[in-house]
Order: sequence, then structure tokens, then C-alpha cells
Amino acid sequence: QVQLDESGGGLVQAGGSLRLSCAASGRTFSSYAMGWCRHAPGAGREFVAGLRWSGGFTLTGDSVKGRLTISRDNAKNTVYLQMISLKPEDTAVYYCAAGPRLSGDEDVYHYWGQGTQVTVSS
Repeated sequence: QVQLDESGGGLVQAGGSLRLSCAASGRTFSSYAMGWCRHAPGAGREFVAGLRWSGGFTLTGDSVKGRLTISRDNAKNTVYLQMISLKPEDTAVYYCAAGPRLSGDEDVYHYWGQGTQVTVSS
């Protein structure tokens, strides 16, 4: 079992920045790939970015490349999503997820956090 706890969401003006955190725990979370997905009002769930705990490779969705960056701190068992140059269309609930392999398909991820709201005002 993997437990995920997100934090760091909030209200920010367009052009601003936020950093989301995802604290992971559980017996075998280090063997999983980690991802961030988002769910905007009236839209489907969208993969944003992912990486492997073992490092070396990250995956980023086309719509956020250059603005949203995933990283990890192994010592803190935490994955981050750094967001810059935020746009109103980035408004969504952001979820941290863990799955058996790194993929841009959110259905691959089995474990999900409770989500954190990000609202970008124009």
C-alpha cells in the first residue's frame, strides 16, 4: 500500500508560481513511478508530469512543457511539481499518483492522493 499526501495548492494570479508537494509513504513506494495529474472543471483527467523514484527519466505533458517541472527528494520521500508562468487554464485539482511504471496514461497509476486545488486568476 502506498499513501500520498499533497500540499501547496492555492490561489495565484496569472503569471505567478506555485510548488506542489507530495509526501509518499508505504512499504514499497520507492519501486513505483510517480505522477501528477489534474482535473479541471468540465474536463477529463489530464496527465501533467511523472518520474521514477530510481531517477534518470521524467515525462511531461505537452500542454505544460516548459512551465511545470517534476522533481523528487529521496531523503524526504517527496515529489514536487514546480509551476511557473501559470495560466487561468491551469486551474484544476492536482493529484499525486503512484503506479507500476512511468506513463502518460493516468490509468496506469493505482494510488492517488486526495488532491490539492490550484486556482489561477486572470
